[in-house]
Amino acid sequence: MRLILSRMPALDAAIARFDAWWSTLSQRERILIAVMGTLLAITILVFGVIKPLQAARAQAIADIRTYETLTARIRAAGTLSATPATRRQGPPQQVATSSAQGFGLTVMPEAIPGGVRVTVADATYDSLMAWLADLSATSDLRVRRLSVQRRPAPGRISATVDLGA
Repeated sequence: MRLILSRMPALDAAIARFDAWWSTLSQRERILIAVMGTLLAITILVFGVIKPLQAARAQAIADIRTYETLTARIRAAGTLSATPATRRQGPPQQVATSSAQGFGLTVMPEAIPGGVRVTVADATYDSLMAWLADLSATSDLRVRRLSVQRRPAPGRISATVDLGA
């Protein structure tokens, strides 16, 4: 590296001028200039490098959250189809059971006045919500009451759903 510097006469002249100027300063002036240079370097580092990086990181995290929310909403909306879903016909217990089987849910329906109470012993939240959305889209059954409890296994729930017309 010294070879590169020695071949540059303009840089050698600048270093010589700086060295001459520096040697004319008193010890107190040298300390003050060194402290000022250090403070200036720290200020440039903080406001020129660290702060912009923190702002870019915060913006990236906000963008990620926005896109994750949009992705979740798109997935929850399902696919768009030109043909409407076929309507399920029959008694509420049969409609709830046949729809649940399509989502891999094991349900225990029981008749209640004005509808059916369905108990799901073990399921994922996504499959339960997809099943309820399918029921709403393909039958006249609507959720009247929903009770969801977390299971000991991660990501698993149990639920009791009151459905009625």
